[in-house]
Amino acid sequence: MTNPKSLSSDPVTKAPWPRYVVDTIVWHIMIDQLVEGSLSLCGLWAESDKIHMSVYDESASDIKIISLPLEDGKYPSVSSRHPPALRLERALYDMSGIIAVGCPDTRPWLDHGQWALSFPLADGSFIKKTPSEYVFLPVEGDGIHQIPVGPIHAGIIEPGHFRFSANGETVIRLEERLGYVHKGVEKLFQGKDVISAAKIAGRISGDSTVAYALAYALAVETALEIKAPERAQWLRALMAELERLANHCGDIGAVCNDAAFSLLHAHFGVLREEVLQLTELCFGHRLSMDVICPGGVSTDLTPDAAKRLEEWLEPAEKRFNKLVQVYDDCASLKNRTQNTGFVREDLVRTYGVGGFVGRASGRNFDARKNLSYSPYDQLTFDVTVLNAGDVNARVWVRICEVTQVFSLLRQLLMKLPSGAIVYQLPESLVGDREGMAIVEGFRGDIFMWLHICDGRLVRCYARDPSWFQWPLLENCIKGNIVADFPLCNKSFNCSYSGHDG
Repeated sequence: MTNPKSLSSDPVTKAPWPRYVVDTIVWHIMIDQLVEGSLSLCGLWAESDKIHMSVYDESASDIKIISLPLEDGKYPSVSSRHPPALRLERALYDMSGIIAVGCPDTRPWLDHGQWALSFPLADGSFIKKTPSEYVFLPVEGDGIHQIPVGPIHAGIIEPGHFRFSANGETVIRLEERLGYVHKGVEKLFQGKDVISAAKIAGRISGDSTVAYALAYALAVETALEIKAPERAQWLRALMAELERLANHCGDIGAVCNDAAFSLLHAHFGVLREEVLQLTELCFGHRLSMDVICPGGVSTDLTPDAAKRLEEWLEPAEKRFNKLVQVYDDCASLKNRTQNTGFVREDLVRTYGVGGFVGRASGRNFDARKNLSYSPYDQLTFDVTVLNAGDVNARVWVRICEVTQVFSLLRQLLMKLPSGAIVYQLPESLVGDREGMAIVEGFRGDIFMWLHICDGRLVRCYARDPSWFQWPLLENCIKGNIVADFPLCNKSFNCSYSGHDG
């Protein structure tokens, strides 16, 4: 990585990772390192006068943030040389009107022309733009046709549009259009006090409410230079692992269902439901929503609830293992999942993809290990990495992670410290502060950065792992038949809501 002395004499902020103010020369040097692969992109966002970029150095397990002052609302495009930044730059323009000079695709991304005003994060007032028709990439070649799917789909799922270019049944290209569930989260954050804003963070993506609430709470605590009590840190991890368990069980079953094995779908669904019921017993809500707050947690785990959870673990793990054996013994099921939806290792490294998508294609990154936040630095667990890169590999990474979750839950219950569960924040918070955090959700790493002034949010940026996973779904379906898309899509299970913000 670029020598910090070439970034700035001193970082503007230091904890937990430094942020440097840079000039365009250093900005381009960092892009060089992204292109070379020595760095991966974590996030790209802006304030009124500057653009921020966070990067991860895998060799050093280190994160740095660089900030470039804007010139007339413009900055040199990152995506002109590093494609993973493309959708982030398009979204940044929609939200702030800030222009990436040299961006290879200037079509709107989140703004579908239906907002009450344009550039909602920009300073000042802007008149609503006249909506224009979205132009998809053209079809080229004899016999190639387009198949539009969505944004409304069968079943109770979120909206997203998929435009297939196919030759017969074989997919030549997939182009996604997202943004249909944009909720204005970043605008809603502005001006909120740090406590009430936690409710917004927990609702960015409902299936990851614990991970988002934890990332937000850690970012606030970093900004305020405080730590949650030790018991609260362990309770947070307990909630996070229950969330991981519920989602992985649901996902494994859903993949089986899309391969026409509804029996496994039903049994994994039962396990997921039991996890949700136990979560409600332990923390008062099926998703643990609004339990994690800046400074700690709002609900303690009672001895009776802890005993019920502990008693459930062994029989549940045995049932899970039996279901996995059924999956592994079913040749017709594996015929659908093996060699389907292949994702190359070089792509997951270029895009910095984490979670089960990255680990199924050879990228060994798990924020709980690589960035080692509490209490995971005191727990024993393995991170499974495979190289097959297909649907089956993504299922098996989930299976292995579930096995580790059972172990982690036992450790957390056994070693759970006593004591307070919340640190009371100061009544008066004066001055400018910044905080950031990365948390390993069930999909992968969630990045959170925030700027606080006198106890209220000036800017809060949340980057879902799906931002870097959605583009790889476009790539993995190439050469597969259209009928395999639901299977590939479910093996990714990207978040529409988390992405759209």
